[in-house]
Amino acid sequence: MEESVLPHHSLTYGTSRLAPAISLVDRAKEIELAEESVKLHVHGKLEVIAKQIRALKDEAELILQQAEKDIELHKAKCQFEKKAGQTIYLYAKEGGEYFSLLSPKEWGGNPPHPFKGAYTMNPDRSFTEIPFETKESNSH
Repeated sequence: MEESVLPHHSLTYGTSRLAPAISLVDRAKEIELAEESVKLHVHGKLEVIAKQIRALKDEAELILQQAEKDIELHKAKCQFEKKAGQTIYLYAKEGGEYFSLLSPKEWGGNPPHPFKGAYTMNPDRSFTEIPFETKESNSH
């Protein structure tokens, strides 16, 4: 009958009289060190996941804010068919906002109502604001 031979480094006791004695205190310290190491490793992984969750939450909030703004822009009065890629101009007057195809410059720098911004509608019907300088912003 063949005896199974375990590697000596996996044993919890010395295998020869010359090997150092392994005490219960040493074993307890080893277990405590292993637990601490595992806890730190797990904490590090959970911290990475927590950062990813925060980043996703922030991204979701931005998406919802953009969606709210897009909905508000779609509520603006418009006397023409909005087309994807077309630049349109938002103005405010009593009773609400409206879109125009005419920029403040095309009104000779003096539009009939306060200019609120320039936009293009994307194929998904969301809006992208376009930087637009009026005479007033040039004079600052």
